[in-house]
Amino acid sequence: MKAKPSVQADSLLYVHREPFDQEEDDGETGASPHAREPLGPDDPLAPLPFNPYKGNRGLTRAWHAMKNSLNGFRVAIREESAFRQELTLAAILLPCGIFVPVAPVERAVLIASVLLVLLVELLNSSVEAAIDRISLERHELSKRAKDFGSAAVMVALLVCLLTWGLIVGPLLWRWTLALF
Repeated sequence: MKAKPSVQADSLLYVHREPFDQEEDDGETGASPHAREPLGPDDPLAPLPFNPYKGNRGLTRAWHAMKNSLNGFRVAIREESAFRQELTLAAILLPCGIFVPVAPVERAVLIASVLLVLLVELLNSSVEAAIDRISLERHELSKRAKDFGSAAVMVALLVCLLTWGLIVGPLLWRWTLALF
């Protein structure tokens, strides 16, 4: 076991203790030397400070979370043109995904790929809003973060395109051949 500095009763010295250390009593007070140590602000076991926005529990919390989510959708529809475009695409593809004659698992994958695009676009918009909140000046790290978000949206769109192409493409090809 590692030797650790002793703590005097009037000292402000904090001792780091491993979570599973089994130290003996220090003999002087009859208690563990760590019993009187306050947790520092960097200690992962320290309780989090009070957050006035986290006071709700249970159904009240769920109700407020739903209201905040709906507000997020309203803002995204009003402020984000890319989200509106992808929402229009979803309004077309989701009914097609529901009614196309494929296996239930394929149907779920088609719908999930469309919803993935919307989800990633919302996350990208939140990254952009947070960066703009910090500063509107041009900075390389801000540009990089926004570019990463944009790349994530592009990957989600490619996943959607590939999913629809691989599942619905052969079906459309057979229908086209049947017409001619």
